[in-house]
Amino acid sequence: MVEKRTLKAVSRWFTVLYNDGRKGGLKNRKATKIGRFSLRFSWVAVTLQPKRNNTKTMEQLTKQNLRIVFMGTPEFAVGTLQALVEGGYNVVAVVTQPDKPVGRHGSVLRAPAVKEYALAHGLPVLQPEKMKDPAFVEQLRQYKADIQVVVAFRMLPEVVWAMPRFGTFNVHAALLPQYRGAAPINWAIINGETQTGVTTFFLDQHIDTGRIILQKKFDIPDAADVEYVYDGLMKLGAQIALETLDKVIEGNGEVASAPQQETETPLHAAPKIFKETCEINWQQPAKRIYDFVRGLSPVPSAWTTLHHQQTVLALKIYKTEKTGQKIGNEAIVPGTLRVEKNHLFVATSDEWLELIELQLAGKKRMAARDFLNGMRDIENSLLK
Repeated sequence: MVEKRTLKAVSRWFTVLYNDGRKGGLKNRKATKIGRFSLRFSWVAVTLQPKRNNTKTMEQLTKQNLRIVFMGTPEFAVGTLQALVEGGYNVVAVVTQPDKPVGRHGSVLRAPAVKEYALAHGLPVLQPEKMKDPAFVEQLRQYKADIQVVVAFRMLPEVVWAMPRFGTFNVHAALLPQYRGAAPINWAIINGETQTGVTTFFLDQHIDTGRIILQKKFDIPDAADVEYVYDGLMKLGAQIALETLDKVIEGNGEVASAPQQETETPLHAAPKIFKETCEINWQQPAKRIYDFVRGLSPVPSAWTTLHHQQTVLALKIYKTEKTGQKIGNEAIVPGTLRVEKNHLFVATSDEWLELIELQLAGKKRMAARDFLNGMRDIENSLLK
């Protein structure tokens, strides 16, 4: 490698050549051009010299010195936080939603599941009302996080997600780019998917669109409901979060990621679910209703109204079973109930669907057999 002092001497020589060319007029234009080019070359050569080893090398990252701020609220997020704590990672603070009023008059405050776990393990907890609140932003900055881990939390402003030097990544309960949104587990089951999974990705300005770090797949059995998939993805989400952090540590802050690829398969959204979203449409095929019910069970639960004699009762449906029995009579209206040997069936647009578990307003959840014992003459009543 050429010494830096040699390059400087060469640079001075070409400077002289350049200046002489300018003084000599047109006949020395060629020398001028050579001098100009050589000046550029010599500057580049000097600036590309390797730096002397007189700067402090960045400390090698470890579980103990990687400062992590965790953000999450529900039980689903507790699985990842617990894995971080038990795995010996350096969680310096936890950010979660404010306590929520519960009870008839809202006089009792219920702490988020993440807060309860954090306090039980001596972790500082922040509960901002607004993520852009300057006081909160400054308080968060004091923890000097290297990276932030987000699981089942609200959308973050750039001032928050861009704060750590290694960025902020989210654990999303779907295989992105599919099921971007607030309720990916519910919508994957509602749509009859046989496979879902978890994704870690870096946050950016848009919802669930950032660069993907890792993905793990999870099979959905035909009889699985939200509870089954929720529990499975909570464990898988904890695993992928730890693997992502390990990659950050191994790369000393550098981790490979890739932009989300749009596929030929139509993208399914996963918007927030409201009460009106959960109303059953009995005009649909049995398979569609079957998936709809298990995609909302046990919470928030699918519902309908029972028109029995002169009364209209709200009815939640938690579990159904496909029978494969075609509706033989076109005169039968979808939603019509049929009782056979202590089994309760409802007509759909194509087949009979058996109701297995349900709940009348003001009553407890029960098996269809118990429901029939307390509800007489329900044959040919209608669900709407």
